[in-house]
Amino acid sequence: MIQLIVNPVAGNGRARKVGEMALAYLQSKNIDHELVFTEYVGHATELARSAAQNGRETVIAVGGDGTVAETAAGLMHTECAMGILPAGTGNDFIKSLGIPKNGQSALEFLLSHPPRAIDAGLMDERFFMNIGGSGFDVMVLDYALIAKKHMKGMLPYLYGVLRAIKNFTPYEMHIEIGKDIRLDGKFLICSIANGMFFGGGIPIAPQADVADGLFDIIVVDAMPRWKIPFYLPGLLAGKILSYKVSRHYRSNTASMSANGMRINLDGEIIQMEKAAFTCVRNALRVHW
Repeated sequence: MIQLIVNPVAGNGRARKVGEMALAYLQSKNIDHELVFTEYVGHATELARSAAQNGRETVIAVGGDGTVAETAAGLMHTECAMGILPAGTGNDFIKSLGIPKNGQSALEFLLSHPPRAIDAGLMDERFFMNIGGSGFDVMVLDYALIAKKHMKGMLPYLYGVLRAIKNFTPYEMHIEIGKDIRLDGKFLICSIANGMFFGGGIPIAPQADVADGLFDIIVVDAMPRWKIPFYLPGLLAGKILSYKVSRHYRSNTASMSANGMRINLDGEIIQMEKAAFTCVRNALRVHW
């Protein structure tokens, strides 16, 4: 039995259409299935947990990265596998798994690929699938969330980058990575990455592996605003690690703290002054 969990508002309503397509396709193939819609934040987690408890074999998340993360949280450490039909704005996590962007292609992909284990992350007690971090990208997301009402794909994030260049001010941050690494200073970006991409397809952690049991931690030193545009082409091309201002670490634990810190956790902005991150190896099974 397959259960479809559809976030009807994701992708400005696109998820509902993708869910309808999946429903018709599964019916045409005589595959046993059911479809449910989310009604509030966190509902996908409840629905997925219930599906696992009721013996469903696969739960398919239909929506954006937020819907995927909520669904995954409900399936963590269960035998029920997750499938993903991308229908949000950024759809960043699927890029690390090689899942097609097109809804029907993604459905055919997951039906033909058996589930394999992947890692997930915890920020304190909060579950996440893709990337958590603080810095320039949080302000980019502020502006991108506004632009998403009018643009699709990477365009809202590019708009956010241009606005953030004019307004971002780095703050003093303390970063701990594993048992031995301590960093203090002002940083442009500190990203704790399970997946490779954020911001609608920007490869912030191009070497990340969702099944290696480790985070890829990317730290970029602060710089004057006028210098930021010179680094953007390299960032967009996946060459951020080649710059001297960038540092790359791998660890299954990390933490960061700063006064007034705001964190981007899979597209949700959270304000907190200290956050601890733990990589959970083999957290769930996914068709990829």
